[in-house]
Amino acid sequence: QVQLVESGGGLVQAGGSLRLSCAASGRTFSSLSVGWFRQAPGKEREFVSVIFWSDGVTYYADSVKGRFTISRDNAKNTVYLQMNSLKPEDTAVYYCAAPAGLYFSGSYYCSEGYRYWGRGTQVTVSS
Repeated sequence: QVQLVESGGGLVQAGGSLRLSCAASGRTFSSLSVGWFRQAPGKEREFVSVIFWSDGVTYYADSVKGRFTISRDNAKNTVYLQMNSLKPEDTAVYYCAAPAGLYFSGSYYCSEGYRYWGRGTQVTVSS
């Protein structure tokens, strides 16, 4: 079992920044890939970013590329999502998630590939 807890959400003006944290427990963190997803009201959950445990490789959705940065601190069992140049369309509940095992059973950008989910943290960007 893996437990994930997000924090760091809030209200920010357009152009501002926030840093989200995802604290993990229950499994060796250094062997845990972690993804971020978001869900806006009335929309489907969408992939934001992922960081792989094996080599630290990262991927981003086109909509956040160049503005968001995912990173991890294995000593703190935490993954971060630094969000800069925020836009109103970034408003959503942000979730971190982890796959069941070392590797994804499907695609890293599909929510079906993840077994464990946090409860989410609200990010609201005002115009």
